[in-house]
Amino acid sequence: MSRTTILLADDNSSVLLHVSKMLERQKNYEVVGAISEGGEVVSEALRLRPDVIILDISMGNLSGIDVARKLRDAGSDAKIIFLTVHEDHDYMNAAIGAGGSAYVIKSRLSLDLLPAISAVLSNKLFVSGSLLNEADGEPLR
Repeated sequence: MSRTTILLADDNSSVLLHVSKMLERQKNYEVVGAISEGGEVVSEALRLRPDVIILDISMGNLSGIDVARKLRDAGSDAKIIFLTVHEDHDYMNAAIGAGGSAYVIKSRLSLDLLPAISAVLSNKLFVSGSLLNEADGEPLR
């Protein structure tokens, strides 16, 4: 069975290290790159062709939402998981609208990241629990 390849993109080196270590413990995932600059994500994604891109929304010179749009325009079919501090429905809707398959809040990283990867690989949408309507499990708009 082949391993799922993952590209990490976050301008916080501590987050990159934490997520990388978390994924290294999973036998079925392989981190193929870690990028701290938003402008480099598209070229690296096209070069490395990962299955999944874990992408911060706030990356300095270029937002993760803009990066996701550029990835889609460039023909990337990688699943995009947004990793963010923004517990905000407007950000979530923009991220999903830009091509994201998951929206994970950084404060829930340890709980939500692995289930988010599983969900997107099964072509399902994943949103961190703090942004879900408890009554029906649907993202609030």
